[in-house]
Order: sequence, then C-alpha cells, then structure tokens
Amino acid sequence: MPRLAFHFLHVRRSTHNSVVGDRDKQVDELYQLAPDEFTAARNALAKRLTGEAARDVKALRKPNAVAWAVNQLYWKARPAWDALMKAGQALRAAQIAALKGKKSDVREPTAKHRKALADAITRAQQVASKTNVNPNHDQLARMLEALSLMPEPPEEAGRFVDIVQPSGFSALAGVKPAPPPPPSSREVAKQQKEKQDEKLLRQAEARLEKATDALAEARDTADVAKRALNRAEADLADAEREVEAAEAEVKKRREEA
Repeated sequence: MPRLAFHFLHVRRSTHNSVVGDRDKQVDELYQLAPDEFTAARNALAKRLTGEAARDVKALRKPNAVAWAVNQLYWKARPAWDALMKAGQALRAAQIAALKGKKSDVREPTAKHRKALADAITRAQQVASKTNVNPNHDQLARMLEALSLMPEPPEEAGRFVDIVQPSGFSALAGVKPAPPPPPSSREVAKQQKEKQDEKLLRQAEARLEKATDALAEARDTADVAKRALNRAEADLADAEREVEAAEAEVKKRREEA
C-alpha cells in the first residue's frame, strides 16, 4: 500500500539487520513515552547515533495529543486497536459491495464498527488520562475511524505525529459516508481556539528545545574554559615560585660576593 508520508514518520521500520531492527525498536519506544519525555529522549538517542541515522532520529517530530493517544491505543491497548481495525475492514467491504449493487447488509457491520470505535475511543482516553493528556474527543474519533477504514491497517501504526483526517485517504474512494452537519458557531470558535493554542504550544516547544540545546552547548564551552583557566592558574603559580627561587639565589650570591 502507498505510504502516507504527510501523516506518518519518514523513518520506516525494517528487519533487514539487527542494527536497523534495534534502532526501530528504540524509535518505537520513543513513541510510547509521555509527551513531556519525548524531546529529551529523542535527543539522547540521536547523540548515541552517527551520520544519517542520527539525523533521521533528530528529525523525528513529537506527536500532538490526538496522535499520541492513538499511538498509545496501539501500544498499550492492542486488543481494542485490533478489534477496531477488523470491524473497519468488515464495514468498508460491506459498503463497497452495496455501492456496487451487490446484496449486502451494512447494518450489522455498521453496528459492530460503531461499538468497536466507541470502545477504542474510551480505551485511548483512559490510557491518555494516566499521563494527564486530554485529546480532543471529536478529533480522536475521526482519526480512529479514518484509520479503521483504510484498505489495510497502517504500516506505521504507533508512530503517528499528526491528526489523520478521513478526507486525506484515497483508500476511501467509492465509499460515500453521510456528510457531517455543519458546525455551529460555537464549535467553529472552539476549533479556531484549539488551532491557535496548538500553534502557540508548538512555538513554545520549539523555543524551549532551541534554548535547551543552546544551554547544553554553553555549559560545554564553560567547562572547557574552566579547565583552561585552571591550567593557566597552575602555570602562573609555578612561574611565581620560580621567580621567588631565582631572586633568593641572586640575593644569596650577592651576599657571598
């Protein structure tokens, strides 16, 4: 299936060799951490690597709240994830069959999918609440529904960084869901505020990350300067002692002359 590069990580999982496999496992572990632990852990992992591998890891993006909650559903509540994916495949097959004029009862698959989706949302929210993360309910529901209706389960499950919208998948071509009701003015205002808050949060996180890197670099520079100062002070003390010894020797010889 084609990769959805705008929504998933660009570092693909691989089992071609143990080194790449170990790095994939380490990256998977990053996306199981709490959001406030991600950046420091990613930077630490990047420092242990070299070359392209280090650059790839350094470029990994921190998931937003909704994507993080979906990742945790995959990692920490796999039965609910698997049940939703299975129900989504069954519903999609029934809908496409019906649209093609084949005899197909979509009511039962729809009911099972609705239940599996509700269970998945509940489990994702339960896992997120343990880390004090509060994903938007509607966005979480839409993303899980979109993922469940893909032709196949997503290859990069567990590594999402952005919200996946149903309209972003060509995999849903031919399926005509009922159009959602237009949002109310209150919902529009709420969505705009959430978007602005998300933008400000991203800016603040980027500023913090840059400042943290600068602080680490400044500390390294200060350590080097401190060691150089200590060496210089030791050299100065040696020189002063040498001068004192030489002066004493001169004074002694003059007195003896």
